[in-house]
Amino acid sequence: MRRSIVLLSAVLALLGGGAAFAQNAAPRNLILFIPDGLRALKVTRETAPAMAEVRDKGVNFKNPHSLFPTFTMANGSAMATGHYLGDTGTFSNTIYTAYPVAHANNTVTPFLEVDPVLLDVDEHFGGDYLNEETILKMARAQGFSTAAIGKLGPTFLFDHTDKTGADGLHSIVIDDATGGKNGVPLSQEMQAALAKANLPLATPPRGDNGKAGDATTPGTTTPNTAQQAYLADVAAKVVLPMFKARSKPFVLVFWSRDPDGSQHNTGDSLNTITPGINGPTSLAAIKNADNNLAQLRRTLDDLGLTATTNIMIAADHGFSTISKESKTSPATKGTYDDTPAGFLPMGFLAIDLAKALDLPLFDPNDKNARVAENKRPRAGNGLLGNDPEKPDLVVATNGGSDLVYLPDKERKLAKHTIEALLEQDYVSGIFVDDTLGHFPGTLPMSQLGLKGKAVTPTPSIVVNFRSYSAGCDEPTNCSVEVADTVLRQGQGMHGSFSRGDTMNFMAAIGPDFKAGYVDALPVSNADVGATAAQLLNLTPKPKGSLVGRVITEVMPNGATPKAFSGTVKSQASANGLRTVLSFQRVGAQRYFDAAGFPGRTVGLEAEGGKQKTARK
Repeated sequence: MRRSIVLLSAVLALLGGGAAFAQNAAPRNLILFIPDGLRALKVTRETAPAMAEVRDKGVNFKNPHSLFPTFTMANGSAMATGHYLGDTGTFSNTIYTAYPVAHANNTVTPFLEVDPVLLDVDEHFGGDYLNEETILKMARAQGFSTAAIGKLGPTFLFDHTDKTGADGLHSIVIDDATGGKNGVPLSQEMQAALAKANLPLATPPRGDNGKAGDATTPGTTTPNTAQQAYLADVAAKVVLPMFKARSKPFVLVFWSRDPDGSQHNTGDSLNTITPGINGPTSLAAIKNADNNLAQLRRTLDDLGLTATTNIMIAADHGFSTISKESKTSPATKGTYDDTPAGFLPMGFLAIDLAKALDLPLFDPNDKNARVAENKRPRAGNGLLGNDPEKPDLVVATNGGSDLVYLPDKERKLAKHTIEALLEQDYVSGIFVDDTLGHFPGTLPMSQLGLKGKAVTPTPSIVVNFRSYSAGCDEPTNCSVEVADTVLRQGQGMHGSFSRGDTMNFMAAIGPDFKAGYVDALPVSNADVGATAAQLLNLTPKPKGSLVGRVITEVMPNGATPKAFSGTVKSQASANGLRTVLSFQRVGAQRYFDAAGFPGRTVGLEAEGGKQKTARK
């Protein structure tokens, strides 16, 4: 993707959206509601009546897209800034930082969904590792009241850089860590307001919902009801009334951990594919998130704020059931304490690459200790090479896709790594840093918006894992994917390039949106950030040019652009495999449907048809 062209497209989109806001001199309020991991087609009037009402009475985004890799922090960064991952540097939930992160036990592969880790990474990369301003920070600077409430990690990401003042951030931030030593401090105003509302100053734990189980013990059968009831009460009983009393516009981000957390930890399907993430626990989790939205909307009605408040709903990604099966992986031949015989252990990619490349494997989450035979890295991450302090190759384990870094950018090692990956039946699509050159069977990362102005290290190779449909009427509702995770076969994961993971739920309603409108054009989470900025009359000053478009077609008097579709194919590898990318396009803006090896990715079961094909 040529960044200059994308930037021009974004500028034109902003200009085109001007008519939609000509009569809106004063910005409206905005609530951005993120139901983590909600699949688009699981929302019905029965499963999620509040979200279905927003979709049916407001804007129905029928063609939604999560950004790949389809992980929470990656897509949170897109919604927060309006930029693709090549600019934000948040390539997945776990990345390689090339320095030991103190607040992550000195690992070079930190998991980012921890507030102190984000602060540590910020400090190392010039005060703001995203390298782009967030909409909440920009809104706060323009005098809006601002708050972010919900799941630990992505909630804080929306305003993580302002550390001035005795009370920490000027935005209200309440997440899982609130009230603990790692939580963002509460202001005196918030402490008094919580006390007046008879709400505790600390967020309650997840309880049984946080129990993932193990190889012999099922995980949770309880949605995250208690914790989210508290967070919804904070938003409805404290924050929204406080904002109403201030008599100025506000922005509220509410990030619902459900259905994601319950789908990850589900105990409905231990070691079996069915029902997977379509059991009663997942359905209850969808309803739990829906109840939170319904409470927020009732509060807007009670406070007289409905007519002046826009609501955007955007899930960060879809979801799939986990498979731990492979016929080719050497890792399945090992014996592990916590893995059923014949199943892939967590860290299988690092284990398999170490064997294929004949390199020692060290564990960055265990003080760089050597990983012994029939053992796995604690968090799946791996340092390959003779010196773990100067690794030849780093694997950052994430789930439905993994990141591979070559710190020395050695092309010969890249070639051998790619050849090893092409031999594994769990791989479906390989994307390579453009600076390493072209390799048969792979596509360049620039095709995905993964090459930009990021200040964090850029992955050398992004590995997508195989996915397939379990056989229901709608494949995106029953997609299954191989996942590099401690979770079990039958539990839930995301991160792949399956359409089951890229098809997230999106809807909107409010004074600046059309009513009863079905939008057939492709939209993405980067567009959510760009559109939010426009709704709030904010003027970003981007450093990178990988930006989303303003979704003008859903606004009164807004322009409706045209969309196109196409595919990009790699050259065939020696064993005949090609990485194929199926996308849609509005102007120069690409929307990624699915990618991988046809037949190994949901959404790429067959090639050909009417799509235009370009070769790289």
